[in-house]
Amino acid sequence: MKILTIKDIVRKDFPIYYRRLYTGVALLELNNNTPAEHRIDFTIEHKPTGERAITVTFIGGDIDYPLIPLTKKLKEHIDNLDTNGGLPD
Repeated sequence: MKILTIKDIVRKDFPIYYRRLYTGVALLELNNNTPAEHRIDFTIEHKPTGERAITVTFIGGDIDYPLIPLTKKLKEHIDNLDTNGGLPD
């Protein structure tokens, strides 16, 4: 499994300042090493303790791969994008 990129990232308007909602298309290489696109929604929430909580939701489609390791890798990729300024404001 490999996360190639997340493209078409759009930030959704949300009135709570400590929570950011995004939608995008994750380009993934799963079992057969062929890239496949999957629509995702993800949220980055800043907790009162200072930590960030990232949640990922797959929209539609059926994924033929265990979701827990895939979600973990996506969260790491999203965290890197956020840290390096790769997410839209």
